[in-house]
Amino acid sequence: FVFKKSKVVVSSDLIGEDDVEEEYGKFLRAVEQSRAQMTKVMERAKGALGESEASLLKAQIGMLDDPVLVESVALKIKKERKNALLALDETLSEIESMFAMIDDEFYRERIADVKDICGRIANNLAGVHMEDLSDLPESVVVIANDLLPSDIAMMDIGKVAGFVTDQGGSTSHTAIMAKSIGIPAVVGTKQAMDFIKSGSMVVMEGEEGLVIVNPGKETVEQYVSKREKLIEREKLLARLKELPAQTTDGKTVKLFANIGSVKEIADAVKNGAEGIGLFRTEFLYMNGSHFPTEDEQFNVYKEAALKMRNMPVVIRTLDIGGDKELPYFRFAAEQNPFLGWRAIRMCLDEKDIFKTQLRAIIRASAYGEIRVMFPMIISLEEFLQAKGILLQCMKELKSEGVEYNPSIEVGMMVETPAAVMLSEVFAREADFFSIGTNDLTQYMLAVDRGNEKIAQLYNPFHPAVISGIKKVVDAAHRAGKWVGLCGELACDEKAALLLLGLGLDEFSMSAASIPFVKDVIRKADYKTVKNMAEQAVLQKTADGVIKIVTEAYERLMI
Repeated sequence: FVFKKSKVVVSSDLIGEDDVEEEYGKFLRAVEQSRAQMTKVMERAKGALGESEASLLKAQIGMLDDPVLVESVALKIKKERKNALLALDETLSEIESMFAMIDDEFYRERIADVKDICGRIANNLAGVHMEDLSDLPESVVVIANDLLPSDIAMMDIGKVAGFVTDQGGSTSHTAIMAKSIGIPAVVGTKQAMDFIKSGSMVVMEGEEGLVIVNPGKETVEQYVSKREKLIEREKLLARLKELPAQTTDGKTVKLFANIGSVKEIADAVKNGAEGIGLFRTEFLYMNGSHFPTEDEQFNVYKEAALKMRNMPVVIRTLDIGGDKELPYFRFAAEQNPFLGWRAIRMCLDEKDIFKTQLRAIIRASAYGEIRVMFPMIISLEEFLQAKGILLQCMKELKSEGVEYNPSIEVGMMVETPAAVMLSEVFAREADFFSIGTNDLTQYMLAVDRGNEKIAQLYNPFHPAVISGIKKVVDAAHRAGKWVGLCGELACDEKAALLLLGLGLDEFSMSAASIPFVKDVIRKADYKTVKNMAEQAVLQKTADGVIKIVTEAYERLMI
């Protein structure tokens, strides 16, 4: 079923001075109409998809009050005399440019929320009926340029076999929601809408990112068989939930989940997570209209600690600035924001913002196994300064009679070449390391991971990256410290064998990946994969590393 949306035509005509107030009123009415519509969609989503997915729509409704959006449109209408549609269109373009600068793919994909809500306002301004997917034929693969949260919320999920979109990446809403509700998805095809017609037979394979149009009988039978085997494996993996991630010869590692909100903890626990290895706190800042207060943050961190029931919760301090904008705080323009004023650099300059977060984290440590992790560290001075501010906050809270865990673990992200090279030095001061392979690969190889033109150069199996991981693991172990990894590499079943062999203590990944990685680890022999990892580290090319790892994986999974 090919889902096409009508495009609103935007006129560049300016309005007269006498029409300004009327045009502004028209915009405000469209905003309120959109709010009423989205509220209905959200209520439907709660019943059809669940609270977690409905929360995405709640965040969109909140955008209708976002000053960056509303005030910018108002200014263009009142001061520049642009019609409401043109003012909205130009504002969206400006916000898109801002999001395009964001280094982190996960946050860059959040522009879909803005597009969704702006598209709805535009349709209401133009009086255009919004198409939806509420009346689908039986059992279809939905093909679209993009699927927004409100589109998915309107579907009868029981009739949907899969999603295929031309836009989006692995962290787009389509991919996230598809994974959450258990529907296969292939995103970012760029050309599906050009080649597929409604009523065509298609085979889609989400794992390979493959869509076959009008397949032959043998191809259909091949993929039906593959689907049946996958369903059977998923049933078997469900039985592993309470079992440890332990190799056949007794080596045990920890499997943690990455989360961006407390709502995701339920999914983590359901999939057998033994802790939270990365709590991205940026959402607390990016989804609001102000810097979250100490109490607002404390309540979130406390809830996370209580829900994890004394299992570890590693909270990464604010990783924003330069390439990640906030609607209520202006960052100076930077020529290279990826290397700019961000993460720990911003926090050490803006100590009041930093202290507010640290105090909230420390207070929450009284309710569970909270740990603190500093991002983007490149020097010992930075780490000691950040730790010093943490200790200062502890001292203040103690004098105020506030309970907390005085032995809270303090670690750091290893995501820069500098952190790798100084890992021996850092290991004497930090309680733990967490290797962020997404950024580490980017910085180690000098490859912008968001640039499609050089995407083929971005390879976490590059010998420099693998050697860097080994150096960090060895440095941590010599100092008696544990080391985890929270990049996308932790989700890769083949890479799991290599990371296990390199001596990694903790893998942190998307919740849905945990059973699959656990299955691989429980089938592995540690001595064998350790020997394999030693051979992989000696390789001179990424292809050489991949060949060794792939062969080991295939032997294991036969």
